[in-house]
Amino acid sequence: MNSVYLETSIISYLAARPSRDVIIAGHQQATYEWWFAERSNFSIYSSSLVLREASFGDAMAASTRLQWLEGVHLLAVTPEAEEFAKVLLHRMALPAKAAADALHIATATAHQINFLLTWNCKHIANAVNRPHIERVCRECGFEPPILCTPDELIGGTNHVD
Repeated sequence: MNSVYLETSIISYLAARPSRDVIIAGHQQATYEWWFAERSNFSIYSSSLVLREASFGDAMAASTRLQWLEGVHLLAVTPEAEEFAKVLLHRMALPAKAAADALHIATATAHQINFLLTWNCKHIANAVNRPHIERVCRECGFEPPILCTPDELIGGTNHVD
């Protein structure tokens, strides 16, 4: 069974009140559809970094986000992942201000996760950045996860060739 790393934006969209913004509402809907229709087709993981990020902000909202993480297997942010995140930043696969995003990618990569699911399209699921991120992963001896949004992970088969 393929594995999916849930980045914090996925949990945030699940826990948020319905948005009036049509784009955000669409993302929320796609996230719900993936969660309820597709999630059982994958082994689901997140990390202590996601747990920490989900805990920030308003206590009630944080509590709701943490409830969505119940039962999700948490991956350790290992020293190997921390070092690889620095490499991603140093090799300019991601800008310095995206250190947490680099750590999400590095954690999923170090644990050999198949997909990293996110709504962070600025730094993670970005068609311009993706080839550079993948190249750095491979040059460092890692197979990168597929960086994608819930829209891209709906209705596919459950194997990676």
